[in-house]
Amino acid sequence: MNYVTDELAVSLVKKPVYRVSMEYRSIAEHLAVQYGLCGEEISMKPIGSGHINTTMLLKDSERMLVVQKLNTTVFPEPEKLVENARLIEQHLVGKSGAGAYELGIIKHVPTHSGRFLVEYQGEVWRALEFIGKSYSEDVVDCAVKAQTAAGAFGCFAKALNDFDATKLFPVIPDFHNLAMRIEKLKQVIEQDPVGRVSGCLADIQFCQSQYELAHEVEKAEALLPLRVCHNDTKINNMLFDASTNKAKAVIDLDTCMPGYWLYDFGDMVRTFCSPEQEDSTNLSNVVVRVEIFEAIVKGYIAEVADNLTDAERDSLILGAKVMPLMIGIRFLTDYLDGDHYFATKHDAHNLERARNQFALYQDILRKEPQLKALIN
Repeated sequence: MNYVTDELAVSLVKKPVYRVSMEYRSIAEHLAVQYGLCGEEISMKPIGSGHINTTMLLKDSERMLVVQKLNTTVFPEPEKLVENARLIEQHLVGKSGAGAYELGIIKHVPTHSGRFLVEYQGEVWRALEFIGKSYSEDVVDCAVKAQTAAGAFGCFAKALNDFDATKLFPVIPDFHNLAMRIEKLKQVIEQDPVGRVSGCLADIQFCQSQYELAHEVEKAEALLPLRVCHNDTKINNMLFDASTNKAKAVIDLDTCMPGYWLYDFGDMVRTFCSPEQEDSTNLSNVVVRVEIFEAIVKGYIAEVADNLTDAERDSLILGAKVMPLMIGIRFLTDYLDGDHYFATKHDAHNLERARNQFALYQDILRKEPQLKALIN
């Protein structure tokens, strides 16, 4: 299905007069026409801290929308991405109506012509309903918030337990495939396209010493049921209620695909447990806070326990190990390849991220017996 707007439809709409003073004037005016924002003042400003898509808040005097410029290098089939997200959205709306899902639901907003993607100057945009009176966190500051967020992701997984995962299109094939990520790293090391290999030989050697984990993952996956997974359970993909601090909504459904719960659990461990942000260079402080790990276990497993198989429970500690190693390998690969995938702020940004993740992974290995006991 083609959701991308055609320019003829745009030309038939009478454009209101705007008083716009901002950097994003042209695209803001175009999107305002598409989505029916007709107030006297239109503004658009960046929000969020994602690495892939560009997220903005578009508003007039009466209405606010979250608009995103989709990264079509990462998501070459944006129509499929939207179809996936809308299938999940519709399923959750049904669950909510039956009283089986209490969180807010991210909903796509159609244009005046009923389409869900807007193409403008070679870029692809979409709009989502704004969920107000909420906030997100980049770093977990206490066990209570960790348990709340983990419970929200568990609630999301539970609500989708009866959704056929095979209906979802793999918008990023092999997204959580450690063996494939290792092969990509090997290729870029051999090619050394931008001459960076010699500057991080110790990091490369560390990765090489951990390649065996991919075989452990392959064996585990053979025993696991296929699930609908969020695949990006970072703490900042969950909104807290600004007045109660309770869970308000799980957001960013772009990577929802068939997968295994071990990866969603592992990504919570990766992004909740360290007291430092993932690009911090204070590596001595990049550790697993055991009390936060325990809160994740309590929050997530309480929601999915009725559907969690024994093999899935056993795989959770593997997920905790795999995710920081795999993301670290991805950061290192992108650094060696010239920074084409993740947005960076300076030349060494991806290398710093990689070293941060490797530090976290090593601390998980040190504490593995203790963490495994908490799961069991």
